Amino acid sequence: MKSKYIKYSTRYLSVLLVLLVFGGCKKWIVVAPPSTSTTSAAVFGDDNAAIAALTGIYTQLSGQGFASVSLPTYSEFGGLSADELTLWGGVAPGTNLIYYYKNGLTPNSTGSGTEFWGNAYNYIYECNAALEGLNASTSLTPAIKQQLLGEAEFMRAFFYFYLVNLYGDVPLALTSNYKTNESLARMQKAGVYQQIIADLKDAQSKLSVNFLDATLLNTSQDRVRPSKWSAAALLARVYLYNGDLTKDATNYTSAETESTMLISNSSFFTLSALNNAFLKASLGNNEAIFQLQPVSASYPSNTWDGWGFILPAAGPNGLSAAYLSNALLNSFETGDNRKTNWINTVTAGGTLYYFPYKYKVNDPNAAVTEYEMVLRLGEQYLIRAEARTELGESTAVNDLNTIRNRAGLSNYAGATDRASLLTAILHERQVELFTELGLRWLDLKRTGTVDAVMSVVTPLKGGGTWNTNQQLYPIPFNDIQEDSNLKQNAGY
Repeated sequence: MKSKYIKYSTRYLSVLLVLLVFGGCKKWIVVAPPSTSTTSAAVFGDDNAAIAALTGIYTQLSGQGFASVSLPTYSEFGGLSADELTLWGGVAPGTNLIYYYKNGLTPNSTGSGTEFWGNAYNYIYECNAALEGLNASTSLTPAIKQQLLGEAEFMRAFFYFYLVNLYGDVPLALTSNYKTNESLARMQKAGVYQQIIADLKDAQSKLSVNFLDATLLNTSQDRVRPSKWSAAALLARVYLYNGDLTKDATNYTSAETESTMLISNSSFFTLSALNNAFLKASLGNNEAIFQLQPVSASYPSNTWDGWGFILPAAGPNGLSAAYLSNALLNSFETGDNRKTNWINTVTAGGTLYYFPYKYKVNDPNAAVTEYEMVLRLGEQYLIRAEARTELGESTAVNDLNTIRNRAGLSNYAGATDRASLLTAILHERQVELFTELGLRWLDLKRTGTVDAVMSVVTPLKGGGTWNTNQQLYPIPFNDIQEDSNLKQNAGY
């Protein structure tokens, strides 16, 4: 951890000082270099500068595409690691995509811009620095300060959720002080989940019940900043995952409670038609719970998922290098409208390629109609179905049917014992949530089905052999070298 917090501390303090606000002030907020404690006081002593510090996290997450680890890359790398995507054979040898695709990552196989570990801890550093600055500030507008504290806690929980699911036990850094963080050992997953839950519960108490604009003082039709509902949605997911880890039924009860809070709030949230489910909320998409606004000035006006996943007429290339796998295509039932609405095709060189089409815009000059989806209502129905199944509640099948019926399918007609229902729900998650932020990859691991699936899939990706250790990504070699308390994952 030493390298992370020494190497990036100056960079990320600077990021906190020079950031662009979504849809608000067009200027860059410039503050003197971070040489003294007064710098942080200056940033978090002014409403606009403090808002910009948190806005910068969302800007970074949405403003970079498949070339480096930003939010869209969670979808591509996760899909390649699992059984969702096939990698184009023309990708140059040594490209990081190949290591993810062939389940062949090594501690040295990805650079600092293409592995989740360092990028997630960079973001966590920003969240920690923001929390410290905000808590110390006495001059911010109280409502703005409270909202920003909630946003920082929410985002820290979000990044730790991905770290613990991609790497297992991870160091729990809760301060921006590199001297504290440089020798941290790995915290057991259960402890990390406890912190994630604590952050989200506290965030939930602070975040607005309304969707706010860039000023944090006015409501917005878009949903591009965390709200109380964002915290509830992520809490529902975290409780479900933690239930799988601990086998403690109280987690499933809590997952049911949080998802029900969202599903019952029909004034804010309803399922959209399939072709509207990834539009920005202000266009009437009430399925959205939390989205990221596109901010790139040089590439897509809409989302990187649309830019990178939609194949051109000539077929896959170095930019759009992945397309849908046969394993995913064959998982759809006959008559499933998700296959016709969320998947498209192109024929190139005599080969028919299927590609994700949830996001439908890849014209860089097109009007902005789509925002990157982070959390949506469709997942909440499946979370509640799974939690209720684990709790032995017969109403679980109703939520499963809600998602099936939206896709044009009839009600579930299979067995309703626990094992059968869990299998049906996992299948429904596969065809509902494909290529969404790596959720399929995480599902395979948390449900204990990863070995059965990947032992078949991995050899088809280029002759590799699946080893169960590969379900966790390796910690970068440099970090292992520089922290004697940091141990590598087994098998690397």
